[in-house]
Amino acid sequence: MRIAIYGRPTQDNLSKQVKEFFSQIDKLKAEYIIHEAFCNFLKQLVSFPADVKTFSGELSKGSVDYLISLGGDGTLLETLPFVVHQDIPVMGINTGKLGFLSIVSKDNFVPALVALNEGKFTIQNRSLMHLETNTALFGKYNYALNELCVQRNDSSTMITVHAYLNGEFLNSYWADGLIISTPTGSTAYSLSCSGPILLPDEASFIITPIAPHNLNVRPVVVPDSYTIKLKVEGRSPSYIVSLDSRIEVIDSSVELTIRKESFGVKLIQLKGQSFTETLRKKLSWGKDVRNE
Repeated sequence: MRIAIYGRPTQDNLSKQVKEFFSQIDKLKAEYIIHEAFCNFLKQLVSFPADVKTFSGELSKGSVDYLISLGGDGTLLETLPFVVHQDIPVMGINTGKLGFLSIVSKDNFVPALVALNEGKFTIQNRSLMHLETNTALFGKYNYALNELCVQRNDSSTMITVHAYLNGEFLNSYWADGLIISTPTGSTAYSLSCSGPILLPDEASFIITPIAPHNLNVRPVVVPDSYTIKLKVEGRSPSYIVSLDSRIEVIDSSVELTIRKESFGVKLIQLKGQSFTETLRKKLSWGKDVRNE
């Protein structure tokens, strides 16, 4: 088994579980390569061999079998540029907080690594969204697994986002911003703004306003075969656009066009794991003394 390992230099990743994680990898005699910055950070915790291999950019095809993300969902999102064009499956071990994508707990990584080594898992294909602009915003990393968000860059005024579906006018949202979410992202920022939860294999986008001024405006679910175009205006000269964890600042001359990306990302799902189980656990559904 050959694995790539990615994580952020945070205190959560200086835990005894992370140290035990590398001990378990050695026990399984797995080959591994670590993200360079993460490797340098972990040297205060783990004694790596002198010839430990590192990476800093996109992994080459066939170089590894899987990538393991150590952290929360935000950490896993950062792995996309390393793997999506090479069809390398990703498994997230949650050393962070909530974790809808990184669903292997830090106390349960040993059986997860064993299952990975023995090939006892399934692959879940998750769709991405693609962003086009007249300014080549985000360069070659113009895709997202969770969402695109456009919002105000000034705390005092709301903005107006004009939305079009396949060229037809949908609505002008007077709000703090607007979220375009994938099914995967339906449990992220969109959910906190009262957006609906979609199953990961739904072929849809969610359009969710952030604090809309018109109280009768609600989230809308549209097929992901549609093209969504956004135009932003307001009193402020600039606005914030984010693709997952990446952020850019734009002005009203920039038009945003969103459609389904031509490629996706592969997430590893172990036996006994399911999206519905994750929902129940992470959102504490059914947590009532009457059910105990």
